[in-house]
Amino acid sequence: MYGNIKLYAGSACPELAQRVADYIGIRLSRWEIITFPNENIFIRLNSSVRGQDVYLIQTHNRPVHDNIMEMLIAIDCFKRDSAGRVTVVIPYMSYSQSDKKDQPRVPITARLLADMIEVAGADRWITIDLHAGQIQGFYKIPGDSLTAFHIICNYVRRKNLDATVVTTDLGYAKGGRNYAAALGFSLAFVEKRRVGNEVGREALTLIGSVAGKDVLIVDDLVDTAGSVQQAVEVVRANGARDVYLAFTHAVLSPPALERLAGLDIKEIVTTDTLPLDPDHRLPNMTVLTVAELLGEVIMRSHEGRSVGELFNE
Repeated sequence: MYGNIKLYAGSACPELAQRVADYIGIRLSRWEIITFPNENIFIRLNSSVRGQDVYLIQTHNRPVHDNIMEMLIAIDCFKRDSAGRVTVVIPYMSYSQSDKKDQPRVPITARLLADMIEVAGADRWITIDLHAGQIQGFYKIPGDSLTAFHIICNYVRRKNLDATVVTTDLGYAKGGRNYAAALGFSLAFVEKRRVGNEVGREALTLIGSVAGKDVLIVDDLVDTAGSVQQAVEVVRANGARDVYLAFTHAVLSPPALERLAGLDIKEIVTTDTLPLDPDHRLPNMTVLTVAELLGEVIMRSHEGRSVGELFNE
C-alpha cells in the first residue's frame, strides 16, 4: 500500500531512533533542523518522501515545548512532500497527566495535544505506557498504545526474587496487579489520605504485608520522586527486606535524582523512552531499551500485520 519505510530521528532522542533503525535494518533518513536566532524552527528534508511510509521518532523530554513544536512542524513537512503515510512515534507523551477537567477553570491539555497532532497531518501514532488510558479516545486517527511491562517483567524474572509488588498509590492499582500476576508475586498498595484540612498533610497506610519480603515498587513514571520516597519509607517501616523500583518513564524532574540517591533501594529499573545522560545515572540504575519493541511494531505496521500477536493478544 505504501512505499519503503522512511525513519526520521527527532532532536529529542537520536540515540533511541538509531537503535530502532539498527533493529529494523535500515538507515535513518537525513534532514536538516535549524533553529533561527528568533527561536523559530525550520526543517528541510534531504530526499523526497513522496508515497513513502514515514515514521518520526520524537519523545517529549526537555525542552518539552521545543520538541513538541519540532514534531508538529516535521509532520507538516512530510505531508507537504506528499508522504504516503505519516506515523508519529512518541515513546513518552507529555501532558498525559492532564487528561480530565478535575477542578474548575482548567484545560484538558492531553486532548489539545491530540488535536494538534491530527491537524498537523499525522495518519497514525504510537506511544508507550500512557499515564491515562482514556487518552487513546482523544484521537480520531488510529494508533498503538504499547507498554514496556513485558520488557521490565522479563528483566525482573531473571533475578529470581521472592517479592511483593507495591504501588505508590491506589491510582496505579491495576498496573500493580498486572505485575504481581505476571511475576507470581503478592501485592500491596500505599494508600494516601489527607489529614485534617491542611494542604499537603497526608497519612500513609500500607494495604497488604511486606514483612520479611523483598519489595518491587512499580509505577508508569517517576517525576520528582516524592511518591517513591514515601513508598520506600512506608515499606521499610513495615519490615521490607531489599527494595527494588521499576518504572517506564524516567522524567526525573529536580530533585528526583537527589531523592533517589538518598533512598535505600537495591536497584532502579527504567527504560530509554526518555534519554538519560550517563553522567546523571545513579550507580544502582539499570536502563532497558524499548528499541526492539518500537522497531517490531513499526515493521508490523508497515507490513499490515497484527501488533497484538507480539503480546499473545
